[in-house]
Amino acid sequence: MLRRRSRPATLLASLLVLALPALLLPSVLASGSAAAGTSHTRAALAELTVVSEQVASGLRRPVAITGLPDGRMLIAEKKGTVRAYHPDTGLAAEPVLDLTALVDESDNERGLLGVTPAPNFARTGILYVAYTSLPAGALTLARVPISAPERLQVLLTQDHAEYGNHNGGQVAFGRDGYLYWSLGDGGHAYDPFKAGQDLGTLLGKIVRIDVNRACGAKPYCVPSGNPFVRTSGARPEIWLYGLRNPWRFSVDPVDGSLWIGDVGQGLVEEINHVRPWQGGANLGWSCREGTPVFDPQQCKPGGRYTDPVFEYDHYNDNCSVTGGVVYRGSRTPAAWGTYIAADYCSTRVFAVRPKFDGSYESATIGNFPTQPSAIGTDVHGELYVLSDLPGALNRVRIERVPPAAGGVANR
Repeated sequence: MLRRRSRPATLLASLLVLALPALLLPSVLASGSAAAGTSHTRAALAELTVVSEQVASGLRRPVAITGLPDGRMLIAEKKGTVRAYHPDTGLAAEPVLDLTALVDESDNERGLLGVTPAPNFARTGILYVAYTSLPAGALTLARVPISAPERLQVLLTQDHAEYGNHNGGQVAFGRDGYLYWSLGDGGHAYDPFKAGQDLGTLLGKIVRIDVNRACGAKPYCVPSGNPFVRTSGARPEIWLYGLRNPWRFSVDPVDGSLWIGDVGQGLVEEINHVRPWQGGANLGWSCREGTPVFDPQQCKPGGRYTDPVFEYDHYNDNCSVTGGVVYRGSRTPAAWGTYIAADYCSTRVFAVRPKFDGSYESATIGNFPTQPSAIGTDVHGELYVLSDLPGALNRVRIERVPPAAGGVANR
């Protein structure tokens, strides 16, 4: 589904940050300290491996996952339904939310694409959802009470009628309280609308809006700190640009930074790490695909581009990156602060971590089950991964193991 890749068109590549564990310190950088009063040494990435256990099946193309304060996991299915799973009671038989009457699922990459709870969900029951809407596949951001779908309110839309692929679709709240939403470049291949570098469209962007207020006729406000609010011809909602298909990004609950998995054209899959003070960063597409130049005509003289912190090619069965999350759970202290992502086709799991000198280290630390479409965490920061066409939910453990004799996993 959302990860199978065909050329020239590339299919989607993949979570959102969930409720913040109460014991996390409000600000911890890339060090070995995790929870208040706790100190430990992180393992070398080559000493980590992932172990998965299937805990639910029978899902229909699950594409997004998020945790709730009460311990449940919400799982979005492509057709427009949201299912609930709890580790004590399993997968509920009936959806907790049904938006199928609104959702255009006509293409492999269209459908209900993202879901995240409001920060005050325990009191309001409000969810924020991203989907492609009927009749023409417009990218749509809305909020809806989980118990009253008839009260859904559309917040923001972007036309996306010509092609069915590259819809993005991640939604997540930042530590700043604002809502972030990712949108693909418009589809097909080769950035046909040259949207990545065009500040006049929301295509190929991550936007940031304030959903706690309304401004004029809009049911949201644009934060004054957004980078292009005073740029003529630019959409003020834009936070980052130069993206191809940011299927899954996440917010690190400790430092507020964004980790973005951006699906490549046919050469490079990339992961970007953007700090809270880097609003307005240009991630390169379609001047560049990862670090290599892709379309010189889209490269502006003197342009400044933010390099990915990790990229990998399409050999050895790789095809499409599924962006993940930074591990902030307590079960495996040795992995605390490590970003976990995967490839949809090869199922390889990648670990990426900032180093003290500002560079990054990475390693391949195992495999996920078939077709990992989204990686998420529960309220305690522990990991889950969805399997697309098998329709499964898997609990993930990170384990520390001795490195192989004479072997080094870091790339």
